[in-house]
Amino acid sequence: MSLQCGIVGLPNVGKSTLFSALSSAKAEAANYPFCTIEPNVGVVEVPDERMQILEGLVNPQRMVPTIVEIVDIAGLVRGASKGQGLGNQFLANIREVDAIIHVVRCFADDNIVHVEGRVNPVSDKEIIDLELQLKDLDSIEKKFARVEKAARVGDAKAKVELEIITRVKNALLHGKSVRAVGLTEDEKAAIADLQLLTIKPVIYVANVDESAIINGNEYVDQLKAAVAEENAEVIVLCAAIESEIAEMEDPEERAVFLEEYGLKESGLNRLIRASYHILNLITYFTAGVKEVRAWTIQRGWKAPQAAGVIHTDFEKGFIRAEVIKLSDYEKYKTEAACRDAGKISVEGKEYVVQDGDIMHFRFNV
Repeated sequence: MSLQCGIVGLPNVGKSTLFSALSSAKAEAANYPFCTIEPNVGVVEVPDERMQILEGLVNPQRMVPTIVEIVDIAGLVRGASKGQGLGNQFLANIREVDAIIHVVRCFADDNIVHVEGRVNPVSDKEIIDLELQLKDLDSIEKKFARVEKAARVGDAKAKVELEIITRVKNALLHGKSVRAVGLTEDEKAAIADLQLLTIKPVIYVANVDESAIINGNEYVDQLKAAVAEENAEVIVLCAAIESEIAEMEDPEERAVFLEEYGLKESGLNRLIRASYHILNLITYFTAGVKEVRAWTIQRGWKAPQAAGVIHTDFEKGFIRAEVIKLSDYEKYKTEAACRDAGKISVEGKEYVVQDGDIMHFRFNV
């Protein structure tokens, strides 16, 4: 399944530098607003040490990790919901992504212009929140009158929808994003046609300078306090350092560089894993001599659904799944040895796939 995250933020907060570090596609980075005009799209491999374990055990011809598409979206400014700056384009681009990576400037540097003329991470966050909320409110109000009319004449479905829309509208009017309303999955599905912007899950990236990558700073503390009620994750990193790390092809050189800064791993690895977590995604594997491949699915999916991400025929003609746990594969070394030890389980249509399962599907079309 395809996963797409959009990097958003005010101009000159480090979005394009972070994007360049995240992917092989290099966005133009310049010290002025709107240097990113068309949304750049990059492909990022999801870091997963289990792939290296399987590579050592299976010795396949190729390795195919799971990926995330990262979209670097043009910088937003105050008034974007009314078309200011590149507002209309920004809002159209963000509507297409699954999750939002909101980059917030948490460093002071007189040499880098701030579009608002000061460094204030909470205010920066609120500017973008407000513009997205205003756009969502506009979408809600366009539908509200029609649904209200249908509900008045006894349409049961419209009555349910009106109750949801009313709750969402009230939240937006009080400056809250839709994701903070606490909608159930069924309620979200009922208003999915509105394609609301603030319903999307968000990860905040506190972009700091070198001195703050371990313990943060006052700006990071302010940001964390501001998002505490959102149950959102805050990733602290230095986009400039991450850009340097991304340029290093030698793993040993990269490890030494990280150690010099007191880091166990790159901030980008933490960010990509956080994207998976916030979207409730897991990975299962297929493993053979031709390839070891990672597949992305929603947590809670059953075996036929998981098979369907490989090919729709696998889901339509699903017979059974053969499942090996990675710990058993590590212990017995080969699939044949796992089979001899009775460590391959045969699962039917109701089996809920677990993160890290190694699977073979039997199907008939």
